[in-house]
Amino acid sequence: MIGTLLCGRYRLDERVGSGGMSTVYRGFDETLERWVAVKVLHQSMYDDSVQLERFRREARSVARLSHPHLVTVIDAGEDGGHPFIVFEYVDGETLKQLIRRVGPLQVTDAVAYAIEIGRALIHAHAQRLAHRDVKPQNVLIDPDGRAKVTDFGISRSLDDAGLTATGRVLGTTDYVAPEQALGEEVTEQSDLYSLGICLYEMLTGDVPFTAESQVGVAMKHVREPLPDIQAVRPEISSALCAVIERATAKETRNRYATAEEMVSDLERALQVEAGRAGGVTNGEATSILGTLPPSTATYAPPRRRFPFGWAAVILAVLLVAGAATYLILNADLGGEDEAPQAATPAPLQEARLIGADDFDPFGGGEEHGDEVRNVFDDDKATTWSTETYTSGVFPAGKSGVGIFVWSNNGVEARRIEVLTTTPGFTAEVYGANRIPTEIEQWGKPLATLKGDEERLRATLPGKAYSRYLIWITKLPPEGLVEIADVRVLE
Repeated sequence: MIGTLLCGRYRLDERVGSGGMSTVYRGFDETLERWVAVKVLHQSMYDDSVQLERFRREARSVARLSHPHLVTVIDAGEDGGHPFIVFEYVDGETLKQLIRRVGPLQVTDAVAYAIEIGRALIHAHAQRLAHRDVKPQNVLIDPDGRAKVTDFGISRSLDDAGLTATGRVLGTTDYVAPEQALGEEVTEQSDLYSLGICLYEMLTGDVPFTAESQVGVAMKHVREPLPDIQAVRPEISSALCAVIERATAKETRNRYATAEEMVSDLERALQVEAGRAGGVTNGEATSILGTLPPSTATYAPPRRRFPFGWAAVILAVLLVAGAATYLILNADLGGEDEAPQAATPAPLQEARLIGADDFDPFGGGEEHGDEVRNVFDDDKATTWSTETYTSGVFPAGKSGVGIFVWSNNGVEARRIEVLTTTPGFTAEVYGANRIPTEIEQWGKPLATLKGDEERLRATLPGKAYSRYLIWITKLPPEGLVEIADVRVLE
């Protein structure tokens, strides 16, 4: 069809892609003199009423959508028996092509793309439309490096049973949600599972499951746990691992309920990753950081509301002023003989921790990096542990091992508390605002943990640090340390 002029307006100049239902051409809009993308239904589908209706429905469905990270529908029609849809032309490559070309993406870039795709899904889901085929092949990267989701060819209204018969699986099995693989109901959560798999591929360079057949791949999505991503990318934060784990949960009750929830956690994870990397230089990651809501950057406790209105507030102010006047007059009358009262320190508040990582600069063992999130998950039954050292002694050349926790921004910590199931060890507390690679780079210790049995604590100077390290210098007799909880109080 190269050279064909559809409806006297759209000239097909070059074939750019083809799928099971249609072929996409780069075309030229001779009326508005601009490049467009034209999707033309395969001739073999003309007599298939179901496929023809699905194609027409795609045009109607996507025409309702308008979002910076969705490819826009411009026009649709038929000419000479050729049904077609006209889209904006994105002069770039697909996300799949990008992964094949460069391999695993930088962590901040991968998260930024996932946020953009997620924001597109938020908009589509708000219009009651599930994509059902979220994959890197259906994400275009424009010249500015931004992601745009396309190809709603098998999308379905969430309010409509649609055209798919029960038990029939649509979608690419490399990214298919378990319920979709089983031919069950597809919802917004199915798109979120697929987005989680896309993020896994962006970070590792490959899909998580392979098999000799597509059915085999689909069944692995149903039955097998996702491979440990930190085994491939150990530098990834526990915050980002938690997002991937929740997005790809087999049971929908354990998965993100909405795209808004997933994007919110991705935004927090991006800030963690950007902080760990010492900032970002990539344009699209930087632009995403600039759009994050302030609440993800700085945690502020909710404002206390006055229960009795402004009258009570004014009365309280007057009472305080009167009391102050009384104290001043009393002092003038000789109150200097009384000892001054010490100011009552503000009560301690627990800082919100968003990540943790093991710290083993001397190497020589696996310090269970997959367990680090257990120290701030509010579950005392889960723990992080060091490896087991023979006779309870570190090997020669190894002075210690540890774990550090962090928050979104600096915490002026006045105390740190550690809950352990293996008392009898000695540990120091350090603070830093970046991620040192050597123990010396943490500077001088802020304090030493003290206590007995299961609860240890240390008093800190109140200087702001974003990261706090528990550095274990002496092991208990059993040769390992287990930590169930770390609390940073300011």
